[in-house]
Amino acid sequence: MFARLALCSRLSSRIRQTNVGPVSIRGFSQAKFFLPRSHGKSFAHRSELKQAKRIVVKLGSAVVTRGDECGLALGRLASIVEQVAMLQNQGREMMIVTSGAVAFGKQRLRHEILLSQSVRQALHSGQNQLKDISVPVLEARACAAAGQSGLMALYEAMFTQYSICTAQILVTNLDFHDEQKRRNLNSTLHELLRMNIVPIINTNDAVVPPPVPNSDLQGVNVISIKDNDSLAARLAVEMKADLLIALSDVQGLYDSPPGTDDAKLIDIFYPGDQQSITYGTKSRVGIGGMEAKVKAALWALQGGTSVVIANGTDPKVTGHVITDIVEGKKVGTFFSEVKPAGPTVEQQTEMARHAGRTLASLLPEQRAEIICCLAELLTEKKDEILSANRKDMELATGRLSQPLINRLSLSTAKLNSLAIGLRQLAVSSGNSVGRVLRRTRVANNLELEQITVPIGVLLVIFESRPDCLPQVSALAIASGNALLLKGGKEASNTNKILHQLTQEALSIHGVTDAIQLVSTREEVEDLCKLDKMIDLIIPRGSSELVRDIQRAAKGIPVLGHSEGVCHVYVDSEASMDKAIDVVRDSKCDYPAACNAMETLLIHRELLRTPLFDQIIDMLRTEEVKIHAGPRFASYLTFSPSEVKSLRTEYGDLECCIEVVDSMQDAVDHIHKYGSSHTDVIVTENEETAEQFLQQVDSACVFWNSSSRFADGYRFGLGAEVGISTARIHARGPVGLEGLLTTKWVLRGEGHTVADFSEQGSMKYLHESIPVPHGHIN
Repeated sequence: MFARLALCSRLSSRIRQTNVGPVSIRGFSQAKFFLPRSHGKSFAHRSELKQAKRIVVKLGSAVVTRGDECGLALGRLASIVEQVAMLQNQGREMMIVTSGAVAFGKQRLRHEILLSQSVRQALHSGQNQLKDISVPVLEARACAAAGQSGLMALYEAMFTQYSICTAQILVTNLDFHDEQKRRNLNSTLHELLRMNIVPIINTNDAVVPPPVPNSDLQGVNVISIKDNDSLAARLAVEMKADLLIALSDVQGLYDSPPGTDDAKLIDIFYPGDQQSITYGTKSRVGIGGMEAKVKAALWALQGGTSVVIANGTDPKVTGHVITDIVEGKKVGTFFSEVKPAGPTVEQQTEMARHAGRTLASLLPEQRAEIICCLAELLTEKKDEILSANRKDMELATGRLSQPLINRLSLSTAKLNSLAIGLRQLAVSSGNSVGRVLRRTRVANNLELEQITVPIGVLLVIFESRPDCLPQVSALAIASGNALLLKGGKEASNTNKILHQLTQEALSIHGVTDAIQLVSTREEVEDLCKLDKMIDLIIPRGSSELVRDIQRAAKGIPVLGHSEGVCHVYVDSEASMDKAIDVVRDSKCDYPAACNAMETLLIHRELLRTPLFDQIIDMLRTEEVKIHAGPRFASYLTFSPSEVKSLRTEYGDLECCIEVVDSMQDAVDHIHKYGSSHTDVIVTENEETAEQFLQQVDSACVFWNSSSRFADGYRFGLGAEVGISTARIHARGPVGLEGLLTTKWVLRGEGHTVADFSEQGSMKYLHESIPVPHGHIN
């Protein structure tokens, strides 16, 4: 074996620094401890990649080199080194298989040749003007010989910034096929890893013969090292690596050549699937192509190493592609030997979209019949539903907070209420899809209509609340939308049976697949990347969940609210009975709801009055923990705990009390600290109430009514997918109307725009045509 260990001069001190101070990157935890994993079986799911301890990162020529193929892409290489260093400092064992020596050497030799030729011309011509200088074709082995030392020096300098030492190892085929050399190589690599050194491995391109087609990659013991893909695979298996990350210039493996119209990125690739894909041309540089990468990946997988092929050149992801893969995120193509029993989420989405179009074409009466059937099943199968829910409750006890457990719980009363709401929706949804909103006579025999149509494919992500599933399903059915449901694992048993009942109802008109329950290990962030397949995301859960989805879904609209910081303002002219009833119901009826009161605003004149005392006594009786706002605390000698933030959503029997000087002061407070969800005034002064109703810029504003009325069922919408605080499209409780959009339909008789030009024979009329109430196209 031709091996050169280029260790940094401060090796001994680096070895003593094996416990390097922890560094974090993109949410990674600090120093980790990894239990040894028995090698021989690769990881079955992406989520298990977090357990990978020994990782090989293969950098393809297209990743390392610049676009002109002369020199290295230094910025890209620096970000990759940073990620490898972060993982190494977490306690993982990192190895790099790198290209780049030829490109680095080509740049160096070109420079030397140009300099030499220009000097010779200047000496011989004696003139200042030089002729055009041509650079001869450079032989690859010579470039590799000239570039190896410079490439290694660059890696060494970059890793030194993170207190990590590197070592270079150059290999050829003989180092793996000669038993003694193979053992020497294995021993050297293990010793380097033991000393917390990152080995950087490359084929010795200065002496290696050109690749010859052969019958390698047929078994574990016969793989020829003819490119860095095969080298990385052979090394990963030899070293019993947990994970091989192969970075190239494409997003991953496609079912047909990338760039073609129907090419789709393959999320998970299984042995035996290679017959279903068509390979394109290889990358602009390097020896291998995608076919070589797939063969090498399958060989490594057979040897017990998990493999991911991903893009290392995209500037949008290069800075975190390696760490994202190790975190189990959906990046590139993951090679797995375990094929799931059900369809992938992409396949589920396609199935839902196809069946959703059929659902939208049904008669209104047929969609209503499906909803009524679901309502009946909720009451007929209540014992099975409640049994599944008890299993979830037992598993959740001690693991979830009390507000989440409350949301998880179902009861006979809840199921009956759901069934009533669904029947109400079935009755009111008859004229939803295809309703004509506007009709215009553009010109003679040219009529335009604006009609309601489904949005397309909805993705609803919800936590804990299984009652959300039939509600949202019924709204999707009524509006003709396809639906993907992603529930929390804490409600998996309940969600499963509710989805089965939903599909049973859908089957009466042959649209079973229109509503899909995502039960695979899909991360929410990965679902939010399906911008080509999903048209609207609706999160139902904690403010943290909603904010995470809003950040992740950059290409898909998100409908919802991140927090429910609802206020009740008790005015100086409030009725005592009304104030006590509204405050009690707003806070205590269902504290975990997003429309529960979180802040009670009290007019300053009510302090130390019987009304104020009775409100405090009622809250104490209801065991509501009180937090004092800054102004309220200043009036008290012994105050409750002062509130940490006036923007807190407690979701429990807790609330903040704050003092305001006037109705206008209350409005200003709501605008500053509220979440534009639901806000209430309690007063007997109609003028004050109307000013409050007009000025407060929230989705729901009430007078002398509990904040808990902010609900689609209570509004008569039958059901709701959530409450939106957005100002575009739907706002407030979002029912059927919020799940529809419109399209324009124009009917003519060969009309052209030229007919309406100055020289044309026709004139625009733009006459409104009356539309009968509830008219369906």
